[in-house]
Amino acid sequence: MNFFSGPYGVVASFVFWYPFLMALFWMAGSILFLRTKENKQNDIDIDGFDWPMISILVPCYNEEDTIMETVENLTGLSYPKKEIILINDGSTDQTTYLLEELSKKHSEVRVIQLEQNQGKANALQVGLFASKAEYLVCVDADALLADTAPYYMVHQFFVSGERVGAVTGSPSIRNRNTLLSRMQLVEYASIIGAIKRTQRLLGKVMTVSGVVVTFRKKALVDVGLWDRDMITEDIAVSWKLQKRFWDVRYEPRAICWMLVPETLSGIWQQRIRWAQGGQEVVLRHWRILFSWKQRRLWLIFLEQCVSTIWAFSWLFITLVLIFSANTFQDLLFWLTLTSFFLVFISMIQLFISLVIDSRHNGVMKYYLWAAWYPAIYWMVNTLVVVVALPRAIKSRYKGGYAVWSSPDRGLKKS
Repeated sequence: MNFFSGPYGVVASFVFWYPFLMALFWMAGSILFLRTKENKQNDIDIDGFDWPMISILVPCYNEEDTIMETVENLTGLSYPKKEIILINDGSTDQTTYLLEELSKKHSEVRVIQLEQNQGKANALQVGLFASKAEYLVCVDADALLADTAPYYMVHQFFVSGERVGAVTGSPSIRNRNTLLSRMQLVEYASIIGAIKRTQRLLGKVMTVSGVVVTFRKKALVDVGLWDRDMITEDIAVSWKLQKRFWDVRYEPRAICWMLVPETLSGIWQQRIRWAQGGQEVVLRHWRILFSWKQRRLWLIFLEQCVSTIWAFSWLFITLVLIFSANTFQDLLFWLTLTSFFLVFISMIQLFISLVIDSRHNGVMKYYLWAAWYPAIYWMVNTLVVVVALPRAIKSRYKGGYAVWSSPDRGLKKS
């Protein structure tokens, strides 16, 4: 069977050329962002600015292992006017007790205890209603903010205009003990950073980072707050803001240190949730394709759709190759021939992206761990997309609160 001509050839060409061209696209976008935006950013005058009050919202669900460290970090930030609101979303471990202790210890900490787990989006909404500030810094319960992160994010609202609805920071990984965590470190520093830089250059981003983002309260109220029936509240609210023409900015200098899963099952569950969240957004907002006013969202919408089609195409062509090969040598030759060029272009993309991101978090020394990324992560992420699609369709019609489960925070902390 000839896989490089006829109907199979069309699918095989798509499987090869789509990631190849997208890698070139992300590289070009991140370099252009660096040259036209990032290099022109000046250091902010922290002492010479009248900083507004911020409310830091921390939704919690079974966070007994990390919440003490996170709150100590937040209370120690030098930002002058802040309140910290911890929203306990019906935890079943010692989180309830720990939060009460923290509120007694720190005067700027307030605690809201919810009896039932109704999801992160619901917890954030409760926190917003209790907040006093116009700017809401939302962080996960395992996040440690760099001292300058709130300054960089809040500053964007004043220099970039009244239509800025959200500023997303730059997550960086702090547990670096295993192969899986080091691969994710490279991914966060390069792939996610390159995509956000490119999308920001085009004017719209797929999502803010749920682990660290600052919102303008007025913008959130304007779009009806977070969707409580969407499994990834960060992706959903990003689209709602941009559909209402609020701007979403990316601030790579706002570093936030976080923990990531260090087991395959933990990564699998996390990626399923991300993929399902992206697909839920595509299913909910497909009508933007018929609105000329929403044309700047078309590119990221179509990129999501084509990526999903690519995952199914990759699975199809791989299965055809496996079951059609006469010998193991044939199979190895076909897979190696196409994989070599994709891995090669992927390594170049990872290198360029790490060079750019290392300006802020010094992760260049982990480049050697990137060698594992194309071999393992592409296959895992592709299967994740395939598995997540029926879940997204089911969730779209089922509705109701999108509750959350205990997250995998990794095995060890560095």
